Amino acid sequence: MPGNVLIAQSGGPSAVINNTLRGMIEGCQAYPSTFGRLYAGWHGIKGVLKEELLDLSAQDEREVALLRTTPAAGAIGTCRYKLRPEQQDDFERVVEVLRAHDIHYFFYIGGNDSMDTAAKISRLARERCLDLVVVGGPKTIDNDVGDAEFRLVDHTPGYGSAARYLAQTILNANEENAGSCPADPVLVIQAMGRRIGFIAAAARLADPQREMPLQIYLAESGMSLAEIGENVGACLAKSGRCIVVVSEGLDVGDLGEVRDPFGHTSFGSSQRSVAQIVANHINSLRLPVRGNARYQIPGTDQRSAAIYASTVDMDEACEVGRKCVLIAKDEGDGWMGTILRKPGDAYTAVYDKVPLMQVARSERTFPRAWISESRSDVTDDFVRYARPLIGQEWPEVPLVGGLQRFAKFAPVFAVKKCKEYVPQAF
Repeated sequence: MPGNVLIAQSGGPSAVINNTLRGMIEGCQAYPSTFGRLYAGWHGIKGVLKEELLDLSAQDEREVALLRTTPAAGAIGTCRYKLRPEQQDDFERVVEVLRAHDIHYFFYIGGNDSMDTAAKISRLARERCLDLVVVGGPKTIDNDVGDAEFRLVDHTPGYGSAARYLAQTILNANEENAGSCPADPVLVIQAMGRRIGFIAAAARLADPQREMPLQIYLAESGMSLAEIGENVGACLAKSGRCIVVVSEGLDVGDLGEVRDPFGHTSFGSSQRSVAQIVANHINSLRLPVRGNARYQIPGTDQRSAAIYASTVDMDEACEVGRKCVLIAKDEGDGWMGTILRKPGDAYTAVYDKVPLMQVARSERTFPRAWISESRSDVTDDFVRYARPLIGQEWPEVPLVGGLQRFAKFAPVFAVKKCKEYVPQAF
């Protein structure tokens, strides 16, 4: 008998997360003798705990197809709810809901913390003799899942699109800065990525020949405000203007940090920003040119602007979702689908699997070898790594009345079979 399927996602969304969802939906539908009814946890594991299961099998196939160019997580929702060891009632509730709806396959899309949750559910299912196959689907714009040698994960879905967004932002910012530099000679731009510098590093993709007056400060560079100020002054003396890209996690002192349930700093919610502090410091100096530094902070559009998405990223996110389905069907429980890179000069993605426990709560940082000696730039080796991930084309985004048309799932939910439950961390 086919086993019912539950798909959920967790953590910050991305421009291509719905492509992984689409790959899983279409992948499961291709094997009706293995996979039965498809459900989605409405807003991730919260939806499982509250028994809010969106019926994916009841959705129009045209809406499923529109997931290709639908960004963020609005289709099935996401969450930042952590299953902690002391929350035993939550774990028992997960088992209760899975049993009640005859779920035999659980796919969880997310980053390292989400893979930790998936690993916990996999272990719990074995302890409770629950016939459940758990497979993780990779996702994170930060590109921090995996190992320092890139053997487990070459890159994660979402990163290529975030990198392309920043590169396009820098190209536009350079035009702005070149035109307005008599009044605003310094433009400070903040990039997402927490304390991991992969996104900020992508600014160099906008100028691989190093023709712009561009400086890049990763969280891993260890640069102080004083050093940044000196570098900017030297750039102004030479070029008359300067574009400064900073990681949101660059250590510039107290930000009045706000933390999410996973314990990560929520930089968009904190009291101060790195870009603001850097700009203020530059404005406190005696600059060699007239004018001021100004700053800008792209918001969550860095991870949810479909029009900037990388078509390579879109395709790979879908393919790794399909790979997760094949892993569940042929390999069984306890894996995460992964994207690797075939050796050679030409870029070719390879889809494989890695044990959940090897990536659960893993976190790799930006390689030191890819930071320039000046610590204000990245090397050509990084450019060669990242350039293929942003693609060559614009995505074909469907429009209605001149505006983007996103997937809209019908609010059809499974009939509840369990008692009402309030998650322990509420």
